[in-house]
Amino acid sequence: MASGTLAVGIFFLFQTVLGMLGNSALICCFIITDFTGIRAKPIDLIVKHLSFANIMVILCKGIPQTMTAFGQTYFLDDISCKLLFYLHRVARGVSLGSTSLLSIFQAITISPFNSKWVWLKFRAPKFIGPSLGLCWSLSLLVNSFVIMTVTDMRDKGNLTEFRQFVYCLVVKLSKESYVIYLTLLFSTDFICLGLMMWASASVVFILYKHRQKVQHIHSSPSTKSFSEIKATRRILSLVYSFVILYGTSVTLLIYFSFQDETDTGLVNANVAMSACFPALCPFLLISHCIKSFQSLST
Repeated sequence: MASGTLAVGIFFLFQTVLGMLGNSALICCFIITDFTGIRAKPIDLIVKHLSFANIMVILCKGIPQTMTAFGQTYFLDDISCKLLFYLHRVARGVSLGSTSLLSIFQAITISPFNSKWVWLKFRAPKFIGPSLGLCWSLSLLVNSFVIMTVTDMRDKGNLTEFRQFVYCLVVKLSKESYVIYLTLLFSTDFICLGLMMWASASVVFILYKHRQKVQHIHSSPSTKSFSEIKATRRILSLVYSFVILYGTSVTLLIYFSFQDETDTGLVNANVAMSACFPALCPFLLISHCIKSFQSLST
C-alpha cells in the first residue's frame, strides 16, 4: 500500500471515529437529560435530528471510503451501493434542513418583543416537529432518484456510460433526466441555504442593535440575555461552518462532473469536505448539554 493511500485511509478513519464519538456523545447527553427530568428546550429536538443525520452521513461515506483507502475493493453489492448512496443523500438533506431550521428558530427566539415577528416567538415551538417531518419527507422523496442511478462495481462490464465513485458506479443519465434531478436537488438546497443566510443576517442585525442599546444605557445585559447571546453565537458558528464546507463540497462536485475521467483524489477531497461538518458539528453544540447538567447539579 502506497504511503499516500495509507495517509488517506488514516485520515478517513480518524474523521469517522471523531464524528461518531462526538455525535453519539451528543445524543447520549439528550437521552440522559430526558431520563433525569431536565426540562427539554424546543431547540433540543432539532439538535437530536441533526445529530442523527450526521451519524448517517458519517456511516454511509466514512466507513466505505476508509475501507477502500485500505485496499478493500468490490465489497459492496448492488443493493448496498444503492442503499448507501440513498441514505447519504437523505441524511445530507436532513442535515441541511435541520441546520436551516436551527438558525431560523434562533433568529425568532432572540427577536425583540416589539418586532413584527413577535407573534412567532410563542408559536414557533409548535412548528418544529412538523417542520422536521417535512424535512425528512422531502429528502426521502427528492433523493429517490439516486436508487435508479447507482450500481456496484461488478456491473461495470454491462454498462456503456458510467462514473466511478471509488467503490460504486453511477450510471450516466440522459440530459433531460439529469436536468430534472439537478433542479429538484439544488432547488431544495438553495431554499434551505437562502433561509439559513437570511436568518443569520437577521441574527447579526439583532445582536448589533442589542449591543448598541446596552452601550447606550451603560448597563450590562441580564444573565438570561447573555446566555441567549452565547447560544446564538454558537449557532452562527455552526451555520457559517456549514455554508463554507458545503460550498466547497458542491464546488468540487460540480468540477468533478465536468471531468471525463474519474480523479480519485478529487473524490476523496469531496468526501472529506462533506464529512467535515458532521464530524465537527457536535463539538460546537456539546456545551449546550453540559450547561443542562450544571443546572441539574445546582
